[in-house]
Amino acid sequence: MATGTMPSLMTGMTDRRTSDCNLGFVKNVDFARIACAPGQQRMKPQRRIASAIRNSSKSGSEIVELEPASEGSPLLVPRQKYCESLYKTVRRKTRTVMVGNVALGSEHPIRVQTMTTSDTKDVDKTVEEVMRIADRGADLVRITVQGRKEADSCFEIKNKLVQKNYDIPLVADIHFAPAVALKVAECFDKIRVNPGNFADRRAQFEQLEYTNEEYQKELEHIEKIFTPLVEKCKKYGRAIRIGTNHGSLSDRIMSYYGDSPSGMVESAFEFARICRKLDFHNFVFSMKASNPVIMVQAYRLLVAEMYALGWDYPLHLGVTEAGEGEDGRMKSAIGIGTLLQCGVVQQDGLGDTIRVSLTEPPEKEIDPCKRLANLGMQASNLQKGTAPFEEKHRRYWDFQRRTGQLPVQKEGEEVDYRGVLHRDGSVLMPVSLDMLKTPELLYKSLAAKLVVGMPFKDLATVDSILLRELPPLEDVESRLALKRLIDISMGIIVPLSEQLAKPLLNAIVLLNLNELSTGAHKLLPKGTRLAVTVRGDEPYGELDVLKNVDDITMLLHDLPLVEEKFSRVHAARRLFEYLEENSLNFPVIHHIQFLKGIHRDDLVITAGSNAGSLLVDGLGDGILLEAPEQDFEFLRDTSFNLLQGCRMRNTKTEYVSCPSCGRTLFDLQDISAEIRSKTSHLPGVSIAIMGCIVNGPGEMADADFGYVGGTPGKIDLYVGKTVLKRGIQMEHATDALIQLIKDHGRWVDPPTEE
Repeated sequence: MATGTMPSLMTGMTDRRTSDCNLGFVKNVDFARIACAPGQQRMKPQRRIASAIRNSSKSGSEIVELEPASEGSPLLVPRQKYCESLYKTVRRKTRTVMVGNVALGSEHPIRVQTMTTSDTKDVDKTVEEVMRIADRGADLVRITVQGRKEADSCFEIKNKLVQKNYDIPLVADIHFAPAVALKVAECFDKIRVNPGNFADRRAQFEQLEYTNEEYQKELEHIEKIFTPLVEKCKKYGRAIRIGTNHGSLSDRIMSYYGDSPSGMVESAFEFARICRKLDFHNFVFSMKASNPVIMVQAYRLLVAEMYALGWDYPLHLGVTEAGEGEDGRMKSAIGIGTLLQCGVVQQDGLGDTIRVSLTEPPEKEIDPCKRLANLGMQASNLQKGTAPFEEKHRRYWDFQRRTGQLPVQKEGEEVDYRGVLHRDGSVLMPVSLDMLKTPELLYKSLAAKLVVGMPFKDLATVDSILLRELPPLEDVESRLALKRLIDISMGIIVPLSEQLAKPLLNAIVLLNLNELSTGAHKLLPKGTRLAVTVRGDEPYGELDVLKNVDDITMLLHDLPLVEEKFSRVHAARRLFEYLEENSLNFPVIHHIQFLKGIHRDDLVITAGSNAGSLLVDGLGDGILLEAPEQDFEFLRDTSFNLLQGCRMRNTKTEYVSCPSCGRTLFDLQDISAEIRSKTSHLPGVSIAIMGCIVNGPGEMADADFGYVGGTPGKIDLYVGKTVLKRGIQMEHATDALIQLIKDHGRWVDPPTEE
């Protein structure tokens, strides 16, 4: 990717991309404004050049190093600068946006919200649902408004809520209906518009070619359609959410930017420029995707571009179609938690309202929302961080995984160590002495296959185990169980003191940096494999011992959660920076130890936001979760869910499942459970279960197969973005989906129970 340097005090110029007339350079922002050369073609962003820049917050002849904000982006930003601080959590100031009587922004708590699932025309049912949601502590409630009848009902809904002394702000969810948005703006407090379909037709996924004039005409059409809504919201004091969805970008945007985070940002900015032109600033952005990696990239790119433009608008965060249960909570924790706690958002002061989209009753979204919000606010208030360091290698705008060197077999070794870590991400689990007393149950708990009582590794078998205490030398049965695990290339990691006292042949020995620096490992037989625990916040001089020790198989990054002022994520980034600078390619496992009594949702959210925020940046090779009194299978499944949610190791069917709303044409929860029960054994297959097709088939951008409500009682089936079967009766639709999977060679029969 091209980079360059330019003097920081050249004349400021405007950006032809924007409709902000003569904005000039941005004051008090550490970003250079970029201008297009006169006559530059609008449709060839890769040919744009920076003709002048100005960095107004610096003085002297300082040189600013620049690079594209994303692949092919015409916007150049200073290298790696997308947040206030790279080594601690600092909340950036945003403007306040009012939604009814609720204030959003950096001066206020993170607001939580959800969406009703009832038919909006059923006024009484919708009112009851809103009241139930408000009683659970939501700050905002969104209601789908797809037509004029629904808009008429909104007035009744609002009035009945007022009569019952409920003043919770109401948000209208609008797609394809500018006239409906205009009407409902008279009674609701906020209007959510989707830039991909508010003024554009439904995407046909056609690659189109535009002249500069044709593209400009489409922008003028958007302005014509959107302006009346902005003016009305300005008149009535309403707010707007410009809510881009990865799966519902317009053909025009996709033809220009591709189905990419850059396209998502530009789609939103087209509408934001109209708001600014009309001097309307009571709006927020969202950049939602069902893929947490894309979601994080899009928000980070959005903030980088807002820095460059001097904008300070808040963000609504969410992973769309996250699904249900632990899967949905994990995806949301990875995406939202990454940004709230340690990524761009809490450092930049954005992430001011969140929604956890689950295929569950809406009131059940509130609790995980609150847990995420509390985690984010705590990180911001404590300003957790680590010692300052220079970050040169992490690329926030695109995914490039740093892959540690997997174990290689050495001459003369009696066992195969190549399986102790997995190339797509490893799962390590803590095992107790008691578990060794029932070997077959242990093997099953590790998700190993059993053949005549002997274990064998399978697709989702744990890769290595941590055994903090070795069985006595005379405990033959327990040691035989460990030998059988070693024989199938499962790593057995034991502390140095235990290995010296009760040696286990071919174990991997765990040391800390102090033990390593004192040479304690030299007491072990030559060639013993080592695992080293590091915090990440040590002085670099202490880390230097890693350069001079052979046989290190992996590092365990372990900074206790109870550390009040130190951030696991920032310490880990510092550690990875050190490893890259010194060309050390050890695999790094994220080791998180939870306190007794932690709630399951808190565990999922903490793991997702702490480890997931690093894995979505490609930093890390696996996960090890320890939680006293938590169910072993729950910890194992959570670990695999985390890797799959970060788009690393795929061990089960992936579901893109919408959370339901008033548009849904069938019982989404029951149908989702039915489909999952029959297809959950298909790793590598992604299935979208959508209540309607309001955003077009692009909403299923990540799915191989789609099950979509077409009309009441009937289902349409998709392969990718193409509909293959329409109008299937509901009672036959699941079987038809399975047949479609079979027809495309993606079906395998479920395993039989032993």
